[in-house]
Amino acid sequence: MKCVICNNGETEPGRATMTLERDETTLVIKDVPAEICQNCGGKYFDEETTDELLKIAETAVAAGVQVDVRKYVAA
Repeated sequence: MKCVICNNGETEPGRATMTLERDETTLVIKDVPAEICQNCGGKYFDEETTDELLKIAETAVAAGVQVDVRKYVAA
């Protein structure tokens, strides 16, 4: 797909690191499947992956996690 960030690059399947912050929680999730722009590095996550990332974040916030680094594992 054409990158909507730079409008020049094409995306290719790859793995990315996503950092999510909410309130006092910082969550770093590594090895997340994504489409990555080969020109600017923009990252795009599909709907299923995004839903899973949000569930992980909600669980971490509810548990009172301050900082966590984990590897992505699809449910």
